[in-house]
Amino acid sequence: MAFTPLHDRVLVERVESDEKTAGGLIIPDSAKEKPAEGMVVSVGAGAKDDSGNRIAIDVKAGDKVLFGKWSGTEVTVDGKELLIMKESDILGIIA
Repeated sequence: MAFTPLHDRVLVERVESDEKTAGGLIIPDSAKEKPAEGMVVSVGAGAKDDSGNRIAIDVKAGDKVLFGKWSGTEVTVDGKELLIMKESDILGIIA
């Protein structure tokens, strides 16, 4: 199923975090937090301003982004767990 977000929404796939700490300790699944970074899968066309002109979205498919811990709505598309969020929930692009 193809899915394209509307307006200023962005579809993001979480990037899994490391299994170990910097000191070499292995983190069990029960203690892991959901990662707050992901890969942009697709983006909407952008919101419209008061005069009806499109406002361009700053992220594009393939960008690695950082977002807030509680951002977005979890959905399952083609068996993958993804997040739909507004572009304003994205804190930045990771280079």
